[in-house]
Amino acid sequence: MSQNAKLTRGSIRGHLVTQTAPMIIGVFAIMSIGLVDAYFIGQLGSAELAAISIVFPISVALASLGVGVMVGINSVVSRALGAGDDERAASRGNFGVAFAVLLGIIIGLLLYAMLDPLFSLMQADDETLPLIRTYMQPFALGFPLQMVIMGINGNLRGQGEARKTSYVSICYAAANWVLDPILITGALGFSGFGIVGAAYATLAGWSIAIVFGFYLLSKTAIPFSPAKVLKADFGPSVKALTSVAGPAAFSNAINPIGLSVLTALVATQGQDAVAGFGAAGRVQSFAVVPLLALSGAIGSIVGQNWGANMPDRSREAMHWAGGFSVIYGLVIAAALVAASGTIAGLFSDDPAVVSEFTAYLRIAAWGYAGYGLLIVSNGALNAVDKAGWALGQSFFRVFMVMLPVAWLLRPSWGSDAIYTAELAANIVGGIVAILIVRRVLHRK
Repeated sequence: MSQNAKLTRGSIRGHLVTQTAPMIIGVFAIMSIGLVDAYFIGQLGSAELAAISIVFPISVALASLGVGVMVGINSVVSRALGAGDDERAASRGNFGVAFAVLLGIIIGLLLYAMLDPLFSLMQADDETLPLIRTYMQPFALGFPLQMVIMGINGNLRGQGEARKTSYVSICYAAANWVLDPILITGALGFSGFGIVGAAYATLAGWSIAIVFGFYLLSKTAIPFSPAKVLKADFGPSVKALTSVAGPAAFSNAINPIGLSVLTALVATQGQDAVAGFGAAGRVQSFAVVPLLALSGAIGSIVGQNWGANMPDRSREAMHWAGGFSVIYGLVIAAALVAASGTIAGLFSDDPAVVSEFTAYLRIAAWGYAGYGLLIVSNGALNAVDKAGWALGQSFFRVFMVMLPVAWLLRPSWGSDAIYTAELAANIVGGIVAILIVRRVLHRK
């Protein structure tokens, strides 16, 4: 094994803590952007808040595609380092960054061309569609910038550099914290741009984080090198990367796709329901940050040890990660349900919006433990080149459980049916995921 495969030595529990803790900070920073956006956009009016709520699932789906590429890079780099092949790790890591940029350009242009039909399909009305268009046009054109960040972070994660990954995320978030109030509502004598100001802040944050990310990458064993991209064996590199990145991208995108359908179903209950559902969803995204961080950390630990032919250490990592997911998921659910009314008041003083917000958390929050098991299992499966299994269980969760439950219960339960569907999907999905990952990790 390579001396750079540092996660193949020492305590598994210690590696879980040292890899997850920085990622928690980084993911918290990223998730806080959505909350800050919602806060300042909410000051513009309920129509703007509804517009950004409809946009939210699409932006998450796009980020999920990027996360899939990042996971693919993480997987090929960590396994190569575990196997002692530093040159292959460097070649495929660098190729991954170039691949991410190209994919970002293609997706960004497609999104720009399809904005109106896409959001019309999501039940955006005549009042919110122009606002959505204003926000999404610059966002779509700047999407390749986000993909560059994903490429950088994939290389950092594969090397076990969780702390550096968190630095990139904090840099991006900090830029948004500063720019959001200035560009959205105005400050320091500047009137602001309204909802499109949030998009401008995002693009500026991405640009700053890219510069910082390349600097941090240059201090590692796998710095970015255009020469290595050009020298990479194109066919095997594409195959190795896409065998994980493709299923992982779709696996990560399935949940936001399901969320988009749920948002469209909620939209049939009125604008207040959409606003409450969207705002509560942002709080939920913030609440599950430790689970998201753990799902990212597990990949490099499992991948390096699997590549080094140490499956017992990979299984041990999954056991500890699964236990944490259950305990944390139940504790945070209880806390959010208890404080749901107070939290709702931070986003809106409209009683109807507050009612939907609290109803969502009261029902859906109890599925966080299952959601944690699902995403941590996906992280482990992607790391051992079993991304197809991760994709299959994510597909089952959304299309075999979530959407059918929502569709069947909505006529009699209204918006509560949507929240119940998410709860059912997380509980069933978590159980299925843990059974699958146990079977896969015990084959070796």
